[in-house]
Amino acid sequence: MASTNQNGFSKTAGKPIRCRAAVARKPGEPLVIEEVIVAPPKAHEVRLKIICTSLCYSDITFWKMKEFPGCFPRILGHEAFGIVESVGEDVEELKEGDSVVPIFLSDCKECVDCKSEKSNLCSKFPFEVSPLLHRDETSRFTTVEGETLHHFLFISSFSEYTVVDIVNITKINPEIPPNRACLFSCGVSTGVGAAWKTADVEPGSTVVIFGLGAIGLAVAEGARLCGATRIIGVDINSDKFEIGKQFGVTDFINSNNCGDKPISQVIIEMTNGGADYCFECVGLGTLVQEAFACCRKGWGITVVLGVDKPGAQLNLNSFEVLTSKKTLTGALFGGLKPKSDVPILVKRYLDKELQLDKFVTHEVNFEDINKAFDLLIQGKSLRCVIWMDKL
Repeated sequence: MASTNQNGFSKTAGKPIRCRAAVARKPGEPLVIEEVIVAPPKAHEVRLKIICTSLCYSDITFWKMKEFPGCFPRILGHEAFGIVESVGEDVEELKEGDSVVPIFLSDCKECVDCKSEKSNLCSKFPFEVSPLLHRDETSRFTTVEGETLHHFLFISSFSEYTVVDIVNITKINPEIPPNRACLFSCGVSTGVGAAWKTADVEPGSTVVIFGLGAIGLAVAEGARLCGATRIIGVDINSDKFEIGKQFGVTDFINSNNCGDKPISQVIIEMTNGGADYCFECVGLGTLVQEAFACCRKGWGITVVLGVDKPGAQLNLNSFEVLTSKKTLTGALFGGLKPKSDVPILVKRYLDKELQLDKFVTHEVNFEDINKAFDLLIQGKSLRCVIWMDKL
């Protein structure tokens, strides 16, 4: 294991590090804690000591996936908080000891998209589910025997140390606790950002959220912060209503209890013509269509956040799209620019505006990482934080 001096700066800069990682070797099989070798960072990269990581459902989706972009053996994980252990060449914005969150969406700050306020989709390093790192398409992970281990979303946080490109790193205020900071890497930022940045929810508006998992509840939290008056949650689990109330949900619909009516018709009747904003947080094309159907004509906005299976198609009525003047849009990472917007969310948490604590329902040691998978699959947790060192 790597040693550190009293200031927390690593003594291993420029050298390979041996550490533990949870390796996914076969689709759907329990992760295996193994000793791995993490190479030093190359140019434009940093090596992080991961303090804690949290489990997102995207990890489970790709853990189960048998065909590409499913890829094995692989180190999963992409929601994390870490400390910069060492930096590669041409790294100026970060130094050893900085507190950071790695983020799957690139922010190079150089391309036309990253410089524009209109987009958060970097064109120099576009989003993809690559098993390797950006610039040279190689891995920084090997087993002790020399076997190559694949990366996940350019992060791979289920390892005590990992190497990440600087375009996927956001420096944050070190005052935030690690087990809260890691939530900003994906789910909470995506949901809050979708309400704040993508939809720009207006005070007094009506919002409908399809799916009250962690992202859906984060949308509710974002809509609450924006001043929405009515936040309607839609789910097949009625227990989600009590949870949702903590994040601003005012009404609840169990979509299994709507009889012969489409859920969109129920919502249209509840809202006297449709909701101002609809968010699809499940990842089903049929729900996207229902969300679009029940957003108000003239100004309604439907935001897609859920990840559907590869190749899934939408079936929309072309005439309705033309005549209804509704908007349908996606929101990767909630439309947030990682390096500029995430620090704002961190500040709002430290200022006690953003409710973050209630998203963490469980915390486990790294050795129990498979328990975190079980809890999320069984629907018993929102976010389970996994600590690299013993709790």
